[in-house]
Amino acid sequence: MSSIAQTRDRYVVKSIVHSSQLLSAFHSPGEALPLKEICARCGLPKTMAFRLLYTLEKCGMVDKVGQNLYQSRVRPWRQRLYRLGYAAQGTDYQFSREVSESLQRAAAAEGIELICVDNRYSAKTAQRNADLLVREKVDLAIEFQTNEDVAPIVAAKYREAGIPMIAIDIPHPGATYYGANNYEAGLVGGRYLGRWVKECWHSEADEILLLELKRAGNLPRMRLSGLLVGINQVLPSTANCRVTYLEGDGELGPSFEAVRKHLRFSHARHVVVGAINDPSALGALRAFQEAGRTENCVVMGQNASPEGRAELRQPKTRFVGSVAYFPERYGENLIRVSLDILNQRPVPPAVFVEHKLVTPASVDHYYPNDALAQLVRTEPQHSLHQHISR
Repeated sequence: MSSIAQTRDRYVVKSIVHSSQLLSAFHSPGEALPLKEICARCGLPKTMAFRLLYTLEKCGMVDKVGQNLYQSRVRPWRQRLYRLGYAAQGTDYQFSREVSESLQRAAAAEGIELICVDNRYSAKTAQRNADLLVREKVDLAIEFQTNEDVAPIVAAKYREAGIPMIAIDIPHPGATYYGANNYEAGLVGGRYLGRWVKECWHSEADEILLLELKRAGNLPRMRLSGLLVGINQVLPSTANCRVTYLEGDGELGPSFEAVRKHLRFSHARHVVVGAINDPSALGALRAFQEAGRTENCVVMGQNASPEGRAELRQPKTRFVGSVAYFPERYGENLIRVSLDILNQRPVPPAVFVEHKLVTPASVDHYYPNDALAQLVRTEPQHSLHQHISR
């Protein structure tokens, strides 16, 4: 029975229910929390939480250990174990793998059971997995699948079963969105490209080449729209520049082939390249390198993936930056949002990750451990299907 349902029971004492909610904010023995954090965890108004803490302190159940820090003297009790369902985008791919690993770590830290399935980049598999998680009667589903066309179908399955849902990176009707702020990420990359062209090419740009991933839908495409706006903000002269869209499907191989074919007919001397993700950006760069026209391009990626970071460390690379999404941090935030939903605390319809621009000058600052891992600096020769945010 939920706490809200309990408070409607005429035999239940509301003040004790509220005190229980407050004490449940303390997750481990000796944990000291400020009032603001206690309110965020238990969902009680600040004034009520303060009065309860004052009363519990008088009763010897709470200690005030600082000007605004509190400790519970009651041993934290184990709350009911939630069962969350997680449908991974594709566990064979780097971005999705990092999201999955971070989510598993965060769930384990909170004592949450996580039922994992793999969508394998397949629309049919995503629908079957949704049916499976519904049969498992999970308390909440976290869905990570790329195909916009089946998003309403997948979302309807959970909605009909009364299961709340979080959708990673691709919106699903009725679901809480978690992931990229695509337009903002595009702006970040576009403004940097504009500054680079202004400084290195004396504001001369003949063509803007954008590598897209159509099947992911309109929202991820907003990062390309934002990139174009960002360039124009810094370089208003590019408003009249030729803009070409090519389908790269978010993969290195198809992006390489699309740009390779384009270069047979384009003789532009200054080409600004933006891509939906790093594999696509690197495919474009490799096409310019093969054509012996590396000096004619400047390239911006998205998501600062391992292969993108490896390229950023190459001397004199024309891959000048990538906007980071930090998939290794997704798990902790996803669990926090899940618990807020399950505990009926207010949650915005969209929760965005924080984006940072990673350049050759800053890559070691954001990812200092890459060198220790001795990452392979050449991408695979086979076509590798990648997540739109990698």
